Amino acid sequence: MDIVVGIDIGGTKTKIGLVTQDGNSVTQTYFRTKEYPDLDDFLNKITTTIEELKQHASQKINVLGVGIGAPNASSRRGTIENAPNLLWKGSVPLVQKLKERIKSPMKMMNDASAAALGEMLFGNAKGMKDFIVVTLGTGFGGGIVANGQLIDGFDGFAGELGHIDLTLGDGRLTGLGVRGGLEAYVSATGLKRTILYMLCKYMDESRFRNIAYTDLHGEDITKAAEEGDPIAIKAFEYTGKILGFALANFTAFTQPEAFFLMGGLTSSGKWIFEPTQKYMEENLLEVYKGKVKLLPSGMVGKSAAISGAAALIWSDHT
Repeated sequence: MDIVVGIDIGGTKTKIGLVTQDGNSVTQTYFRTKEYPDLDDFLNKITTTIEELKQHASQKINVLGVGIGAPNASSRRGTIENAPNLLWKGSVPLVQKLKERIKSPMKMMNDASAAALGEMLFGNAKGMKDFIVVTLGTGFGGGIVANGQLIDGFDGFAGELGHIDLTLGDGRLTGLGVRGGLEAYVSATGLKRTILYMLCKYMDESRFRNIAYTDLHGEDITKAAEEGDPIAIKAFEYTGKILGFALANFTAFTQPEAFFLMGGLTSSGKWIFEPTQKYMEENLLEVYKGKVKLLPSGMVGKSAAISGAAALIWSDHT
């Protein structure tokens, strides 16, 4: 069976799967990225994990290649450059060093750009030529497709939408030190920070008044909103307002047919989608109103991050 190894390197987890041509993982696993602060140890762990997955597959595997999605990844150089949520700093020659261990065709790309390619091959963007994928995880990523082509940028760093300053330099810091950057507000981490902000701004009773920041989790905030916690509801409204405003601005760049939201924060469902839709539509230029869709990823059942990474290789075989 022909498969592609999809690897998603995240600040919290590194996910690896064996992906078929239809975007499904026949088997997958993960390990915690920060447990491997030494790059060589990390790459050795990837190598042994791939071998274990192949051994546990139900039939013989023919690996066509390895696709890697990672934050701050340059598709041109095969490097990760100063990723704020990873332990390895500077320019990390990840593809070069992994090729020393794995003799297969290999491509790496910014994780959100890889997700956009996956959405086009395997998800809800099939047939679309203009769309933007927004990944809402530990950080905020953007993958842009225009005129049917992934926008990669001069040296592979296009789509760093999470580090666009929305406050003219008078707001929260992102992981890259941008004050007022979108990622600091609209991400799983940003939502936690907003809970603290709402606790300071309002006097409403809330379960979060007795919970430390390190004990805050996105699923707990969603559950609290569903149970009517006013601080949680205000936090989602605030987050959706900022995201909707940003998406309205991004529309002017390429006039996408749709924005696709994926990542951990989207598991909040209506709590993030509804305010985002409302504020996006309110802030769109008149010529765009009623034309831009806000959609969930179509790869949820396909382990989107892994399938997106695998799409870097599968796109050469379709």
